[in-house]
Amino acid sequence: MRHAQTIEKGHGRIETRRLDVTAMLAEHLAPSWTGLAQVCRITRERIVRGKASSETVYAITSLTADQAGAARLLALSREHWGIENKLHHVRDVTCREDQARTNAGNAPQVLAALRNTALTVVRRLGFKPVEGFEHFAEHRQGAIDALMKERTE
Repeated sequence: MRHAQTIEKGHGRIETRRLDVTAMLAEHLAPSWTGLAQVCRITRERIVRGKASSETVYAITSLTADQAGAARLLALSREHWGIENKLHHVRDVTCREDQARTNAGNAPQVLAALRNTALTVVRRLGFKPVEGFEHFAEHRQGAIDALMKERTE
C-alpha cells in the first residue's frame, strides 16, 4: 500500500487529504472491472472554526502504479472534482439545472448532454456562457447557423 497526503491551511480552515492506493485489490476485482489497475481510498479531514469533519471515498483507476503513483492520483482526484464542480456550477447558473424537475427515464441525462452541447458550442464561438445564451436567444437563426457550420478544427 502506498500513501500520499496534503495539508492546506486557508480561508479559516485546515484540510488534510490522504490517499492510500494498492494494486492488490485490483487483482481481486479484475474479473468484474476490465482494465482495473489500482484501488484508492481518499480521506478528507477538515477543521473549520474548530469543528472537525471527515469523509472517506473510494476510487478505481486503469492507471498503473508506474503511470500514476499515490501523489499523482491524489492530485488527479482534486482536479476531477474541480472540473466536476465547475461544470455543474456553470450549468446551474446558465441553464438553471437545479430548478429542473424532469426525472422520467433517461430525460435528466439527455437534458444534461444537451446543456453540455450548448455550452460547448457557445464557448467555441468565443462567448462566455451567459453572454452566448443571451446573444443566441435574440439571434436564433445565428444559433442554427452555428450548429450547421462545418468545423475546420
